Amino acid sequence: MDRLSQLKQWLESLAENTYTNLQPASADASFRQYFRVTNKNDNKTYIIMDAPPEKEDSRPFMLVTNLIRRVEVNAPNIIAVDVKQGFLLLDDLGNRPYLDELNDDSAEKLYIDAIEALLKLQNIDGVLPAYDAQLLQTEMDLFETWYLNRHLDTELNKAQKAVLNNIFKLLIKNAEEQPQVFVHRDYHSRNLMITDDNNPGVIDYQDAVFGPISYDLVSLFKDCYIEWPREKIEHWLDHYLARLTPHRFIEKRTLVRWFDLMGVQRHLKVLGIFARLNYRDGKAQYLDDLPLTLKYIIDACNRYDELKPLKLLLEDTISQSKNSSTIA
Repeated sequence: MDRLSQLKQWLESLAENTYTNLQPASADASFRQYFRVTNKNDNKTYIIMDAPPEKEDSRPFMLVTNLIRRVEVNAPNIIAVDVKQGFLLLDDLGNRPYLDELNDDSAEKLYIDAIEALLKLQNIDGVLPAYDAQLLQTEMDLFETWYLNRHLDTELNKAQKAVLNNIFKLLIKNAEEQPQVFVHRDYHSRNLMITDDNNPGVIDYQDAVFGPISYDLVSLFKDCYIEWPREKIEHWLDHYLARLTPHRFIEKRTLVRWFDLMGVQRHLKVLGIFARLNYRDGKAQYLDDLPLTLKYIIDACNRYDELKPLKLLLEDTISQSKNSSTIA
C-alpha cells in the first residue's frame, strides 16, 4: 500500500469517516507533508501531518506541542495520532503565513506579537535536548560539506581549515555564554501564522532545544526569506529587552553581540542546509535564498574584527570557485 492510501485508510478509521476532501496543504524542508481535510460535522478544516516513521519521529512534535500550549502560545491541538504510522490530525491554524503579509505597514504589530509569544516560549522549563557544542559544531560542518565542497566545488587548504575552525570555536563560545532557554530553532516568517486570536500561530517546532537566548531572535529578525533595515531590527530588539523579566536583565550591547554572532552560526548552517536541499533532495528553490543568507554573514563580518578572517575566506573561496554560475 502506498503512503497516500495508508493515510486515507487511517483517516477513514477516525470518527466514522467524518473527515473528507483531502487536499495537499504544504511541505517543508524535511520529509514531512501536510494535508488539509474538512470535518463534515462542524464544516471546519483540519491538518494532517504525514511524518514517515522511517524518516521522522513524531514524538518530539507531540512533546513540544504540549510544552508550548502549556504557556498559552498558539500551537495546534493534537486531535488524533498514530505514532507507528506517523500520522497526526491537528487543528488548522490557517493559511496566512507571516511571510505573505509582512510589509512596512504590517510589520510592527506582527513582530510585536511574535516577540510576546517568544517571551512566553522562553519561560518553558527545560526538558529538551541541549543545544550544546557538539550540535552547534555538527550544524556548522554542513557549511563546509554542502556549501563549500558541494555548491562552490572547492576544498579548503590547511590554513583555511584552521581559520574556519577558529571561527567555529568563537561562535560556539558565544552561544555557550548566553542564558539558555527554550529555542524553537526556526522561528521565522514561514512558521508563524497570522491568526485572529492569540496571534501568531506557531508551527514546525519539533526540533526545539534548550539553548542560547538570542537564537530565535536571529531566526525572527535576520530571516532568510525577508530582510529588514538594521534600525528596525534594533528597534524590535529594544522592545524585546524592555519586556524581559527583571531577573534576566541584559545590556543592549551584550544582546546585540550575542545576536550578531549567533546569526553567523545559524546562517553558516543554513547555507549548508539550503545547498543540501538542492543537491540531495532536489529542492532547487532553496538556492534562491542563498544570497540573503550570505549577505547576513558578510554584514556581521563587517561589524566585528574577529570575524574578518571569515569574510576573507568567503571572498577567496567564492572568487576561486569552479562553480561560479551558481555562487550566491
